[in-house]
Amino acid sequence: MEHLINPAVKNIEISGIRRFFNMVSHYEDVVSLTIGQPDFPTPEAVKQAGIQAIENNQTSYTHNAGLIELRRAVQHHAAASYGLSYDAEQEIIITVGASEALDLSLRTILHPGDEVILPGPVYPGYEPLIRLAGGIPVFADTSAEGFKLTGDIIQSHVTEKTKAVILPYPSNPTGVSLTEDELKDIADVIKKKEIFLIADEIYSELVYERPHTSIASIPDVRDNVIVVNGVSKSHSMTGWRIGYLLAPEWLSRHLLKVHQYNVSCATSISQYAALEALSNQKQEAENMRDAYKERRDYAAGRLKQMGLSFAQPDGAFYLFIQFPLDGKTTTDKAVELVEEAGLALVPGDAFSTYGEGYMRLSYAYSMETLKKGLDRLEKYLK
Repeated sequence: MEHLINPAVKNIEISGIRRFFNMVSHYEDVVSLTIGQPDFPTPEAVKQAGIQAIENNQTSYTHNAGLIELRRAVQHHAAASYGLSYDAEQEIIITVGASEALDLSLRTILHPGDEVILPGPVYPGYEPLIRLAGGIPVFADTSAEGFKLTGDIIQSHVTEKTKAVILPYPSNPTGVSLTEDELKDIADVIKKKEIFLIADEIYSELVYERPHTSIASIPDVRDNVIVVNGVSKSHSMTGWRIGYLLAPEWLSRHLLKVHQYNVSCATSISQYAALEALSNQKQEAENMRDAYKERRDYAAGRLKQMGLSFAQPDGAFYLFIQFPLDGKTTTDKAVELVEEAGLALVPGDAFSTYGEGYMRLSYAYSMETLKKGLDRLEKYLK
């Protein structure tokens, strides 16, 4: 009966990151620098808040948009960290991770055949969600601009069918982010058009050289913007599955309908844990960020010594390395790296065809693991 399956589902594939990870998982003695999973435990006070919620029987449905206390914490955090002004009662929705926030955003705004512009290379999770919502992903090559989506690039890809642009910065897989001036150039293009901006800012707490700037802070386009964020990366809470949306009230009320009929509400226990994270654990998040910066500097230094070039990352925890392929495809070279060096990196073509010729290294691993993996890479290259 497989022929009865929705064609949109049949035609999508498992993420190239996971597909490669699964493909090489049976190899022994392999150092894997593949997954963007923080290696820190969830802060102790956050765990205790979740435990306390269970002990207090706070295990029933919450408001569809989430606990008002948590929404107020998000409101305060967004204002204090990024200068954003969103009303906790009308413009903030707590979601089941940033993934659900992206899904419900696309399902709310897209009509069949609508186009969504994506910077290539890009995290592979967006394309399937666009297609499942009936949209068409349009990949824009950003390699000539240091892997940054610009106003000019957007303008060159806009058609009468363009409904949205996804701004995933700091970027997975490249680690680059956009400056305030670069965001203003994009805003100058978008403010003249009826096009949504979906700003995926899940890595916004992991920035190193300068504070993160959100495009939602630019008044001319605030009404066009949906901000997606969460606590997975900032507080090492990936399994707790708490994200959130910020959007103007006229749009939020429609987003909330899709969210309600999809999941009713985010998990109550996890919401109480996230409340503790955003209210009292800023220092824990900063400590993790400082550790990632140390790892970035170490890994980047080693790669430069090996003569490898890469996009200079100023956020997230990835290095996108231009890799000598010796006539092979990127995936074949990545498999060879596993077989001959005992090192797993994600082949760049997992992030669209514009990632061909690159490898993504995640430095969300301990210094010991990074050193071991980079030693193997250096030996392989020699």
